[in-house]
Order: sequence, then C-alpha cells, then structure tokens
Amino acid sequence: MTSPLAIHENMTIYQARAQKEQLLAALATTGKLELDLSGVAEMDTAGLQLLLLLKREVLQQGKHLTIVGHSSKVQRILDFCNLAGVFGDPMLLCAQA
Repeated sequence: MTSPLAIHENMTIYQARAQKEQLLAALATTGKLELDLSGVAEMDTAGLQLLLLLKREVLQQGKHLTIVGHSSKVQRILDFCNLAGVFGDPMLLCAQA
C-alpha cells in the first residue's frame, strides 16, 4: 500500500498550476490515490476546482480517490459548497492546538 499524497501548502490560485501537474502525475501512477489535505491552511475556488478536476479524472479513468485528511479550511469550503458528498469520504480532521 502506498502512503497518501500529502499537500502541505495552500490550495489557492497561486499554487494551482503546479498542484494540478502534481495531482495528475500522482494519479497517473496509481489506480487508487489517497490524498491528505490536513496540512492545507488556505483554499480558494481554484483549489476547489483542482479537487473537482481530480475527481472527474478519477471517474473517467475508472480509478479511486480517497481524501484521508481534511483541514478545517478544506472542510468549511466543502461544506459551504455542499460538496462533501461528491467525494464521499468521511471528514477526517487533523488535531490542531
């Protein structure tokens, strides 16, 4: 079993291009991608679009995507946009002080 791909930076428009390449490259190497978003401090609509793009690619390729950790910011964005069910993963939050 491979370890999850952890994103430890913001998922905003400023990182979108590099993260798109990173996520699609990771997906190309596996049939089941686990994504750990517990280290994401900020997320905007560009980050949300990346997650939706990744989900679309997974479905088109017959692969699986599991989000194994959610920061509170990621959880708030998914809840606000009513998209938690799209990914179908339990909301796992990292412990923060």
